Amino acid sequence: MEPSSPCRTLCWSSKHTAIDSATHPPSLPKTISLTTLASLVLLGSGAALAQPTTSDSPGNTGSASGTDSTTSNSQLDTMTVTATNLYENVGYTRRSTSAGTRLELSPREVPQSISTITQQRIQDQNLETIEDVLANTTGISTRSIDSNRIDFYARGFRINSYQYDGIPTLNTDNRWYFGEGALNTAIYDRVEVVRGANGLMTGAGNPGASVNFIRKHADSQQLTGSLSGSVGSWDQQRAVADVSTPLTESGNVRARFIGGYDESDGELDRYNERTAFGYLVIDADITDDTTLSVGYDVQNTHANSPTWGGLPLWYSDGSETDYPRSFSSAPDWSYQDFESEKVFVDLSHRFANGWELRGAATHAKTDLDARLMYASGFPDRNTGLGVTNFTGWNRGKRQLDSLDLYTRGPFELAGREHELVAGISYSNQSNDYDNSFAPAFAAGDFNHWDGSTPDPDWSEWTPLEGTKVLQRAMYGATRLSLADPLTLILGARYTEWDGDSWSSSGGSRSQSQESITPYAGLIYDINDQWSAFLSYTEIFQPQDNRDADGDFLDPVVGRNYETGLKADWFDGLLTASVSVFRIEQDNVAQADPLSEGSIETTYHAAEGVVSEGIDFELNGAVTDNLDLTLGASHYTAIDSDGPYNTDQPRTKVDLFGRYRVPHWQQLVVGGGLSWQSHTYTNDAAGPQGTTTFSQGSYTLADLFGRYQFTPQVALQVNIKNLFDEKYYSYLDGYGVYGDPRSATATLSYAF
Repeated sequence: MEPSSPCRTLCWSSKHTAIDSATHPPSLPKTISLTTLASLVLLGSGAALAQPTTSDSPGNTGSASGTDSTTSNSQLDTMTVTATNLYENVGYTRRSTSAGTRLELSPREVPQSISTITQQRIQDQNLETIEDVLANTTGISTRSIDSNRIDFYARGFRINSYQYDGIPTLNTDNRWYFGEGALNTAIYDRVEVVRGANGLMTGAGNPGASVNFIRKHADSQQLTGSLSGSVGSWDQQRAVADVSTPLTESGNVRARFIGGYDESDGELDRYNERTAFGYLVIDADITDDTTLSVGYDVQNTHANSPTWGGLPLWYSDGSETDYPRSFSSAPDWSYQDFESEKVFVDLSHRFANGWELRGAATHAKTDLDARLMYASGFPDRNTGLGVTNFTGWNRGKRQLDSLDLYTRGPFELAGREHELVAGISYSNQSNDYDNSFAPAFAAGDFNHWDGSTPDPDWSEWTPLEGTKVLQRAMYGATRLSLADPLTLILGARYTEWDGDSWSSSGGSRSQSQESITPYAGLIYDINDQWSAFLSYTEIFQPQDNRDADGDFLDPVVGRNYETGLKADWFDGLLTASVSVFRIEQDNVAQADPLSEGSIETTYHAAEGVVSEGIDFELNGAVTDNLDLTLGASHYTAIDSDGPYNTDQPRTKVDLFGRYRVPHWQQLVVGGGLSWQSHTYTNDAAGPQGTTTFSQGSYTLADLFGRYQFTPQVALQVNIKNLFDEKYYSYLDGYGVYGDPRSATATLSYAF
C-alpha cells in the first residue's frame, strides 16, 4: 500500500604515506614473497601495516602506533601474520571472500557476480551509511520512498536478504521499514554483495542480490585508534571515535570500541535528524587455534518533521508540478524513531589438518516509532486547494534469534585435493505492529504549506498485525578439482519454513513449507589471469502476502542462470568480471489497487517474471597511483502483463577512482560519475485517471580530495552531486527528489 493512498495505517511502499608501499608494491608485482612482505612491515612501520584494511592515515583504526627495532621474535612473527592478513584487503580490492558458498575463495573462483566495497572505498567516497554504500554498488539501484525510507533493487527485484557476518536476516514485507539503510558504516570492515540468487547461504530471499556486512574486529595488540570530525551542508556535524586496546599483557584478549554522533538539518524544510551509534567487540585467542569474539552494536536515529510519501506529480489540471527540492509536506509535530540493537558471539577453531569449525549466534532487536502525515490529492495550480492530509502513528518491533554452525576444509579424492563445507542454520524472526490514527483534514493552500498545523487527537492504540517466521536448514557444498584448469562446485540447502501471520482485519493464518535448493557452478581457468564460469541455482521464497480472500500466496519459485568471464592481475590487486544472467520466477506478489476505505493491501501472484541482462565490473589498482571501480549493468524484466518494475533503471553505470599525485605523495584526489537510464511508471493514479509518468536519464558527479599533513593528521573534502542535478529518486504515484549538491569536510587524527 503506497503512502499516497488514503489509509489509517502506516503503510509502506511496495594511506598512503607508509600504507601505499604496502597497498601498491612497486610496479605491481604478480607475486610477493614472505621476505618482501616482512621487509614492507619493517620499512613501512608496523603501525600502518597492522590494520586489516588500508587507510591513507597510518595507524588508523586498528593499527599499531609504531615498531621498535628491538622487538622480540614473537612480536615479529605476530606482525608478519597480521601483514599477511592485511594483504587480503588492499585499496579497493579484497583477495578472498566466502560470499556465496562459505568456501574461502578468490573472487575469480566464485561462479557468480560479486562486489566488495572495502574500507578504503568507504573512506574515499565518504559512504557514511548503508544507503550510501549500496547506492554506489555495481548493479544496485535505490528508491527513496520518502525522507527516511529507502528500498534497494538489483536485476529488477527488491533486495530483502541482509547478512551480518554471514548470518542472514530477512525483510520480506516492504510496507514496514526499520532503518536498515541508515545504519552507519563506521563499524564495518567491508560490504560484500552477491548479485543473483543466493539461496545456498541465505535460504529464502529475493533473487536480485544478497548483502553481507562484515564487522570490524579488535585486531591490534597495542593501544591504537582514530578520531574524526566532520562538518557539512545543512549544518551537518559528525564525530567518530575508533579505539582498540589489549586487555591482557600478551594481547591475546583485545577490545575495540567505535562510537559516533551525527546531526544534520537536511535539505527539507523543518527537517532534522540525529543519529548516535556505538559498537564494542572483544576478541580473544583462547588458544593458538581457537578464537572467540563477542560483540554488541546499537544505533538510535531520531528524525523531526520527516515526510511520509512525497509530493504530487501533477496539478489538478494534469500539468506536472515542479516544487523546490526543499519543499516538505511534513507537519511540525511529526517524527520517526529507529532503535537497533545486536548482540553476537562467534567461536572458531582451526584444526591441524586444515579444517575449521565455526559457530556464530546473534540476537537482534529493532524498534520503530513513527507519527506521520502524508498528502494525497492534486492541488489547484493557482489556489493550492485539493489536497487531503492523512495521518498514521505506528509502533513496531522486530526480533531475530539466529544461529549458524559449519565446518569446512580440504580432503583428498582420486589423487586430487578438494574442499567441503557443511553446516546447519536456525532463524526465528518476529514482527509486531500497533497503530493509532487521527481524522483526515484538508491541507488548505498546499502550494504554500509550511507545516504549521495542530497535533491532532489520536485514537487509542490498537494491535494491527504481526508475523513470525521460523527457518531451520542444513546446507553443504563441495569444490571438486576435476582437472588442473577445471573446478566444479556442487551444493544444496534443505530448508524447513514455518510462518504465522495475523492482522486486525484478516484474522490468523499459518503455513509450513520445505524445499531443497540446489546449487552448481563450473569454473574453467583459461590461463593464469582469465577464467570462464557458469552457475545454476533454484529460487524458493515463502510469502506472507495475502490475496483478496485472505489466503497466503504460494511460495515464489524459480531458477537463476549465470555465465561469464573473470580475470585478475597483479596477484589479485586488479579484478574484472563480466556475466550474463537470466532469472525466472512465478508467484511473485504484486499489490492490488487499493479500494476506498481499505486499510490493508492485498496481492495477486504474477506469473512468468523474467529478468535477463549483463553485469560488468573492473575494480582495483590500475597503476601504482590509480585505484578505481567501474561497474555497469543492463537488464530487461517482464512478467505476463509486460514490463516489470519500470520505475527502476534498466541500465546503470558507476565509476569512482582515487589518484595519488606522484610527486606530491601527501595529496590524493578523485571522484566519480553515476549514470542511470530513464525510468517510468505507466499505472500511476493521476488527476484524470491512470496515467504515465517518466523521467529521463541523468548523471551525478562526485569529487573528493585528501591531504595528509602529518602521518597522523589528514583533511578530506567530498562534494556530492557536483552539478546539482535535480531528479526524482521515486516517481510511482508521487515524487521524492534525490539529494541536491552537498559538501563535507573531515579532519581525522590517528594514533
